[in-house]
Amino acid sequence: QERQNIIRYWLENLRAKQGESLHNIHFLEGQPIIPELAARGVIQQVFPLHEQRILKRLMKSWVQAVCEAQPLDEICDYFGVKIAMYFAWLGFYTSAMVYPAVFGSILYTFTESDQTSQDICCVVFAIFNVIWSTLFLEEWKRRGAEFAYKWGTLDTPAESIEEPRPQFRGIKRISPVTSAEEFYYPPWKRLLFQCLVSLPVCLACLSFVFLLM
Repeated sequence: QERQNIIRYWLENLRAKQGESLHNIHFLEGQPIIPELAARGVIQQVFPLHEQRILKRLMKSWVQAVCEAQPLDEICDYFGVKIAMYFAWLGFYTSAMVYPAVFGSILYTFTESDQTSQDICCVVFAIFNVIWSTLFLEEWKRRGAEFAYKWGTLDTPAESIEEPRPQFRGIKRISPVTSAEEFYYPPWKRLLFQCLVSLPVCLACLSFVFLLM
């Protein structure tokens, strides 16, 4: 895919020399040849041909495969990162839809015919959908970032390459991702602080708000 983009870039940037002509079309010096021929109808379309050998391999491992993981790396190598990222998202979304489908089916099966039971199940399903959609979005952010980093298209924000703030405490180690030296704070210490400090404070504030309401 990258080679095809380079070749197309070369073709579209072919420039005519002084006095060159083709099919009674006289080019100006420095004029792009392919766009001019396309504008005059000499060339209808420029597109790359498929590699039949790779297409057959993808047909077996991807299209005709049943209950198997998508060959995303092969898709990325052949069709490019954008197409591979789309099918990665589509597969992740399809898999994630199993959870609300199963939970909704169970609720529908055990819901009684009276209005009160239906209202309770509707509220429960709505709460489940809110939690599911939040987890789905957050998990896809992580999964998409993994693919982008793996395929070399991750846009690195400026803040990610800045030095850590002076108040940050940790031990020095070699990063397993970037192989650069960094400060590391154990996750269990952060989780302990969240459970013993952040969570109780948030629950206390929420309880106070509900009491006022």
